[in-house]
Amino acid sequence: MAETAASRTGSVSRKTNETSISVSVNLDGTGKSTISTGVGFFDHMLDQLSRHSLIDMEIDAKGDLHIDDHHTVEDTGIAIGQAISKALGDRRGITRYASIDLAMDETMTKAAVDLSGRPFLVWNVAFCAPKIGTFDTELVREFFHALAQNAGITLHILNHYGANNHHIAETCFKAVARALRTATEIDPRQAGRVPSTKGTLV
Repeated sequence: MAETAASRTGSVSRKTNETSISVSVNLDGTGKSTISTGVGFFDHMLDQLSRHSLIDMEIDAKGDLHIDDHHTVEDTGIAIGQAISKALGDRRGITRYASIDLAMDETMTKAAVDLSGRPFLVWNVAFCAPKIGTFDTELVREFFHALAQNAGITLHILNHYGANNHHIAETCFKAVARALRTATEIDPRQAGRVPSTKGTLV
């Protein structure tokens, strides 16, 4: 009888005095998502993250939006990162590395990832306005910092150029999504090995 592949899924529930968040991910999905954070622009970006990574995501977040969006965005990044880390397990057999230059109209952004188990964010992105609609542009970095720290990934994001802040933010999410799609995929040539000379990534 053929061996059944292990499910690469992860779920996290996180509750604080500021937010209540539940996240479920399936690394081997088709990019389906059900997302509700109460922050419209953020929901749109998370939908891009799911769609272009092919990681199925269910995200329900309730936060202190009467204060601002910061806690909701940051804590959602924490929960998604923890769920992805759970789904990766010991990271055996994964491709591990990926990078992409992603274009959208006048904007181009690079994302490079190493699913190393060592969290680090390099952020070289500048916005020319403090808000996209009502969304604080500084929260884009806060989200990716929380994601990288809690997923245990090295993540570099570099905006080469762009004029429209919506496009700059969206290329960050889409580029990270495409890099995650490749890096999380099982490499058939790894034959189930941990892709490290140390023998462990966690």
